Amino acid sequence: MSRKPIIAGNWKLNNLSSASVELVNEIMDGVKNETILPEIVVAPVFVSISAVNDAIKKCGCGKVKLAAQNCYWEESGAYTGEVSVPMLQEFGVEYVIIGHSERRQYFSETDEMINKKAKAVLEKGLIPIICCGETLEQREEGITDAHISSQIKGALEGISKEDVAKSVIAYEPIWAIGTGKTCDSTEANRVIKMIRNVVAEVAGAESADAIRILYGGSVKPDTIEEQMAQSDIDGALVGGASLKADSFVNIVTGSVK
Repeated sequence: MSRKPIIAGNWKLNNLSSASVELVNEIMDGVKNETILPEIVVAPVFVSISAVNDAIKKCGCGKVKLAAQNCYWEESGAYTGEVSVPMLQEFGVEYVIIGHSERRQYFSETDEMINKKAKAVLEKGLIPIICCGETLEQREEGITDAHISSQIKGALEGISKEDVAKSVIAYEPIWAIGTGKTCDSTEANRVIKMIRNVVAEVAGAESADAIRILYGGSVKPDTIEEQMAQSDIDGALVGGASLKADSFVNIVTGSVK
């Protein structure tokens, strides 16, 4: 099965609305003359989503899609500080990043919580980008595969085969996020192939073949071509390099060469 690549930019806690609009406009301008592109996704902070959505609609190029960096699984209620999927959907969000290592580490998110979020996202017809990854300590202990397998099984529990096939997984070795260290492309591909095997175990071979699995962790313009040449890497979840239009556009265009 041919899987359309995705290059997603996670802007994390950066950029006021004006800077977010400027960045997405520069990205759209940078790809306007490209005819062969991956799916391009940007994830600004919650308070900038509306402004970025307006900029995307104003451009009308259809080349950039909008993601949120998180969500809550309930639609409404006494959950101070949370944002629900319908609220995101109202502002054009199509993807939601869930279970990022920073959410797990700093906000104590569990596999059970991530599973609830994935179900809420899929129920409304949006696409979850489900993150997984190991710490340096876990890698050195030799439990990378077991740890990630447990994360994937927990995140996908009770989700239909059809919805699993629509989902996206992002493998981000935690020791490579924001450190300048990049997991060797062949090793990243090995782990991603293992993830695909776990998906097959949970949801069947057809879903495993359809699901798109990204690599994340200090992705740069000079690493993307080698990463995309691997058999099972379907794109990238980009952090720091997505905050500068030129580097992000270079990653986008480098992913399809």
